[in-house]
Amino acid sequence: MSTLENIDQNNIPKHIAIIMDGNGRWAKQRKQPRIFGHKNAIKSVRETVEGCAEIGVKYLTLYAFSTENWNRPKLEVRALMELLVHSINSEVKTLNKNDIRLQAIGDLDSLPKSTRRELDLAIEKTSTNKRMTLVLALSYSSQWEILNAVNKIANDAKNGTLTSEIDEESFSNYLTTSGIPDPALMIRTSGEHRISNFLLWQLAYAELYFTDTLWPDFRKPDLHKAILDFQQRERRFGLTGEQITATA
Repeated sequence: MSTLENIDQNNIPKHIAIIMDGNGRWAKQRKQPRIFGHKNAIKSVRETVEGCAEIGVKYLTLYAFSTENWNRPKLEVRALMELLVHSINSEVKTLNKNDIRLQAIGDLDSLPKSTRRELDLAIEKTSTNKRMTLVLALSYSSQWEILNAVNKIANDAKNGTLTSEIDEESFSNYLTTSGIPDPALMIRTSGEHRISNFLLWQLAYAELYFTDTLWPDFRKPDLHKAILDFQQRERRFGLTGEQITATA
């Protein structure tokens, strides 16, 4: 029996977030430059997006480029931006065919103009799709996002447009993920056990899954294993196991 057949269709995480890590190490193992790993990671993205859509995941967020990644060698950053533009251009048709909407979060104004232009165009072309939403985290970090939200709140308070106290719900509305449910499952590849400034607010009650698989080797069976692991956990949200059982 395949891993897919073991998955409980009544317990699919609505939102999965993934830190796609290990491209550089994958390339190094093959004595190739880092961009070789990034290029070969595209197949992993395609399989993961397809796999999530097939089993009924409604939101998939991929950590594609962090604000810290701008500090990498300029040649690698430029190559990454060019690869991103090419990938967005080539994948729009497939996204529309599979009824998948594209969105993006992060400091999008910091992206090169050509990258931002292609991203906005792809978002517009897929805006009416309803099967699943693919969210790309680009020039993103949680600390940037939270500070950005705080500055917006301060401005609204100063301008008099904020008239009530801030609670969890209202604060969430100031984040770039406003309107997107919090992830139920976060996956990180490559064996690293940290969340690297990714969705710090939104991952408060997410289940975390770490795999040694390098991202360019990540395929549908790896996704299925992560979901099966998720389905074996008891999600208590601060309650006791007895309370969960009593309300089930």
